[in-house]
Amino acid sequence: MTKELVHVLAAAGMTEREAGLYLAGLRMGSAPASAYARSTALNRVTTYNALELLVQRGACTVERTPRGRRYAPVAPEFLAVEARKSAQALDRALPELRSLRGAEYRQPVVRFYEGWEGVRQVYEDTLTATTDLLNFANSAVVRRFWPHYDGEYVAERVKRGVRLRGIAPDDAWGRKVHGEDRRRLREIRLVPAKDFDFTNEINIYDNKVAICSLSPFSMEEGKGEGKEGLFGVIIESKEVAETQRQIFAMAWRYAGKGLG
Repeated sequence: MTKELVHVLAAAGMTEREAGLYLAGLRMGSAPASAYARSTALNRVTTYNALELLVQRGACTVERTPRGRRYAPVAPEFLAVEARKSAQALDRALPELRSLRGAEYRQPVVRFYEGWEGVRQVYEDTLTATTDLLNFANSAVVRRFWPHYDGEYVAERVKRGVRLRGIAPDDAWGRKVHGEDRRRLREIRLVPAKDFDFTNEINIYDNKVAICSLSPFSMEEGKGEGKEGLFGVIIESKEVAETQRQIFAMAWRYAGKGLG
C-alpha cells in the first residue's frame, strides 16, 4: 500500500523521495530531519534539502525550537484541496494552451529538393514515418525513373516496418505491383488508368506531405539519370497533412468499388 501511496503523491507533484518523507512524517508527527533520515534510510543532507523543498511547496511545516528545526506534514486533506485547485487552474488555462500549440502547428515548414539526389532525400524522409504511408503513385513511372526502386526503397521500407496504402493506375505495371502487396507490406487499390494517369507521387505520413515530380520529360526511360525539372517538396504541417488524409480517405473509398 505504501508504494501505491508514493505513486499517488508523485502524480500530485512530489518526487518519490519527497513522497516517502511525507508518509514518514504522517507516521511520526513533528520530528527533526535526523528522524526522517533514519525512517527513510536517506542521508541527513539529502533529507534536510528535500524537507526544505516540501516546506517551500506547503506540504510540510517547520518549527524552530531550541534543539533545532522540527518538520511536520500538513494534513492530507490540504494536499487534496491544493491538487484540485491545480487541476481547475489547468482546465481554465487549456484554451490558451491549445491556442499556443495551434499557432505553432499553423506555421508550416516547406523544404524544396532539386534534382535526382534531392528526390532521393524526399524518399528517405518517408522511411521515417511512424504512421502508414498514404500514397498516390504511378507504378510504371516511378520504376522507370528508379530502376532499382523495389530492391532499394521498397525493401528498406519493409525492413523498417513502414506500411503503405496506395492508389495507382490500373495498367500492366499496376497489376504486377498489386500482386506483390502481401510480401511488400502494402495494400494498393487500382483506378482506371485512362482517367488517373499520375505523373508525380504524393506520400502522406505523420504531419508531412511529400511530393515528388516525375515529369516524363525529366529523365530518360530506364536509365535513372537526372534531367532538368526533377524536384521534390516536403510540407510539414498538421493541418495540411490532416486535410490530405481526408482527401486520400475519400479516394480510397472510390478506389475500393472495383472501378479499376
